[in-house]
Amino acid sequence: MSVPAGDPSSVRVLVADDDADIRDLVEFKLTQAGFAVQAVPDGLSAWEAFCADPPQLAVLDVMMPGLSGIDVLRKIRESDHAGVPVLLLSAKSRDSDVDTGFAVGADDYVIKPFSPRELLHRVNGMLARAR
Repeated sequence: MSVPAGDPSSVRVLVADDDADIRDLVEFKLTQAGFAVQAVPDGLSAWEAFCADPPQLAVLDVMMPGLSGIDVLRKIRESDHAGVPVLLLSAKSRDSDVDTGFAVGADDYVIKPFSPRELLHRVNGMLARAR
């Protein structure tokens, strides 16, 4: 997995969340920072988008109908693009929920509600480490 250095507009980020308000907020914040964002409303759409054109980073809501963010993360880690950094978003904040996310292969886990600024810092940090 290669993450381009420099211009964030060359970095594609997949965002999947079934809550339109959160999805729109994340898409807005990342787009405002210069990233090329593809936002989708559910896990199946996320997996299809990932397969069609793997992004440099994925932001996945844990609890989505159909395929959950955990399900999509498992599929990513089993794919030819297993190294793509994945940040999980979730209202689930118990230690066991966070532990599950990391055990499946998440690179980071952000609990809702979250600061859009903090999310951007975490995305930038993940991309810097991936470079």
